[in-house]
Amino acid sequence: MSDLRSVLERPVVTEKATMLRDRNTYTFRVDRRANKIQIRHAIESFFEVRVKSVRTLNVAPKPKRQGVHQGSTRSWKKAYVTLRSGDSIELVENL
Repeated sequence: MSDLRSVLERPVVTEKATMLRDRNTYTFRVDRRANKIQIRHAIESFFEVRVKSVRTLNVAPKPKRQGVHQGSTRSWKKAYVTLRSGDSIELVENL
């Protein structure tokens, strides 16, 4: 993935992600093919912050059902980005 704009999809806004912001950790939905180094470079270039660590996990699809039709949600990749002390991402803070 040569284009850093395609690495980050959107921030994850959940109760857990909001509580993690107190510990300077931000949660993003990222491209499934992105690795930790690409995620680090994308965060540092877009938000002009220093990244301390990046943790990633693949979110498994959940089964869904509507009437007699069965299916599942899509699988996706989540990244927990911890910033160094003194840095913050204002765009995510205001959500």
